[in-house]
Amino acid sequence: MIERVHEHIIGDLRANTWTDIIFVLTAIILNLLTLGINSGVAAGGEGGITTIVMFTFVFLLIVVNLVVEIGLIRGRQTRVKLLNGLLKMYQDQGVEGYYDSSLLSDYSTRYNLFMLAVLATGLVALIIPFMIR
Repeated sequence: MIERVHEHIIGDLRANTWTDIIFVLTAIILNLLTLGINSGVAAGGEGGITTIVMFTFVFLLIVVNLVVEIGLIRGRQTRVKLLNGLLKMYQDQGVEGYYDSSLLSDYSTRYNLFMLAVLATGLVALIIPFMIR
């Protein structure tokens, strides 16, 4: 039974990792695309349609980045819960020496860096087009 629980936790950790990767890549790609599109629109001139296009992309940028940040926060919380369960299982089985519990803080640092990368590219994509305009 322990083997099945272990496999389930490991499977959930893999799914969590893939979800985080998709979140981060989606946000960064969208941020860079929005930066390019809005910069081109801003350099193209003033007008009602260009302003609507810019603000539509700004709205999309804000919503997607907000969803990604919330997703990464929840992903970090889920990973901590799963790893704590794994550590408890290892302690109960007497094999906790094979898993370094300091990895928990390493994962937290990684999540903070992911969130910073998403936030930084989002802010650049938001600010630069308005500076060009």
